[in-house]
Amino acid sequence: MTCIARSADTAPGRRLHAERLIGAAALAEAQALRFEVFSQAFAARLHGAEHGLDSDAFDPHCQHIGVRDLASGKLVATTRLLDHQAANSLGRFYSEEEFSLHGLRELQGPILELGRTCVHPAYRNGGTIAVLWSELAEVLNEGGYRYLMGCASISMQDSGFQAHAVMQRLRERYLCTEHLRAEPKKPLPNLAVPGNVIAELPPLLKAYMRLGAKICGEPCWDEDFQVADVFILLKRDDLCPRYARHFKAAV
Repeated sequence: MTCIARSADTAPGRRLHAERLIGAAALAEAQALRFEVFSQAFAARLHGAEHGLDSDAFDPHCQHIGVRDLASGKLVATTRLLDHQAANSLGRFYSEEEFSLHGLRELQGPILELGRTCVHPAYRNGGTIAVLWSELAEVLNEGGYRYLMGCASISMQDSGFQAHAVMQRLRERYLCTEHLRAEPKKPLPNLAVPGNVIAELPPLLKAYMRLGAKICGEPCWDEDFQVADVFILLKRDDLCPRYARHFKAAV
């Protein structure tokens, strides 16, 4: 199902349309947006960079959804979704490249993994994320998924100061290892950060926390992307009521 949404957070006259990205051309469009965002935001070393794409072996096994500006026809946001059945065929979830996920096999109910989420810089507002969430809601409902999981990134281009400061905040309010414990395969380098430092959460990470997601352990240092990846888990039953409207019958 697709939807058209307007939001006060978007520019006047801007119409955003959520859609499934199906076929080779649509996938390449998503990969090109990912390349643009990740190479600029993180100076990431990306597979497929010689073609202006961010691609990997997981892409063909994932569903891809996106948000398009109907005025320009441009894809402005995307994420990819890997469910438990596809992960079983592959032998792993993408997150298992970076984390040992203790308790994953004991989770009761279908699992959907989010990854490679990105939004064009000119569209980073609540309206764009709400439209993307609405399409995610349709996938969640159709599959009856009980858990959403994935990674959210914090830049390490300042040698990790922001990542350590953000983690101090996350540990206090959002750490939960009751259902799953994520052990990073490459922990962040040690760095002393004063306890009174206040760090703003990156927009996507903030959006996940507002939905009701929890972090499940310490972050992993992804040197290719020059980011600290934080593993997040959202139990469907714990979805924040304030934001449940984005997920319709999912609650």
